[in-house]
Amino acid sequence: MKTIIGLLVCCFGLLGFAQNNDAFEQANTLYNDGKYAEAIDTYESVLNSDVHSAELYFNLGNANYKLNNIAPAIYYYEKALQLSPNDKDIENNLAFAQNMTIDAIEKVPQVGFSRIINNIVIYFNTDIWAKFAIVFVFVFVLLFLMYHFSYSTSRKRVAFVVSILSLFLACFSVVMAFQKEHLDKIDNPAIVFTQESRVKSEANQQSEEVFRLHEGTKVQVLETYENWNKIQLSDNSTGWIPSKDIKLLNVF
Repeated sequence: MKTIIGLLVCCFGLLGFAQNNDAFEQANTLYNDGKYAEAIDTYESVLNSDVHSAELYFNLGNANYKLNNIAPAIYYYEKALQLSPNDKDIENNLAFAQNMTIDAIEKVPQVGFSRIINNIVIYFNTDIWAKFAIVFVFVFVLLFLMYHFSYSTSRKRVAFVVSILSLFLACFSVVMAFQKEHLDKIDNPAIVFTQESRVKSEANQQSEEVFRLHEGTKVQVLETYENWNKIQLSDNSTGWIPSKDIKLLNVF
């Protein structure tokens, strides 16, 4: 009985995959024919079936860009970049879309040692750093055993030096893994979707307006209170924005 149920699940899964693939190809055809609004609807039907891919988000971004839908275009390019971080086509199209935004917010550059460390941390994800740590620990153990059982003075010296270096690299990788995990946890980006949003000093409409943001601007969400989100801009400005005015990027 379980085998039959498993086969049925597999068959339905393959059927769903085929339908999504057909819908994706249909959306591509509509896009190539210049029917961008219809292409968007078809792409979104694939997305609504819980299918996520860089190509799907990229095409959605392109279709919205063609219709000058600034916020959705940037949003979908950013989503595509999350799934394919080193894709130059996505990066280039995202840059074009960002040039259409109104808000010109300067980014506060990182300087000194913190900039160097962060550049190293973000080069690999947490799992890769953890794997590096395991490999270096394994190398340390092997070299320590070689040092312990070797009779040659020169081999002992080399094994000792390299084992200490491996231990240092293992500890360094562990620290980088924890730091990358911390950065991922606090990284909560969102895109402003309303044409213009009034950012307040506190989480209520009666509080003082600190600045205004326009569609397509990327913000970092620091915390949430009822129907408000505290945000931070790339220039470190902060304020409270209505939750309905932004769309989180980390939600799939």
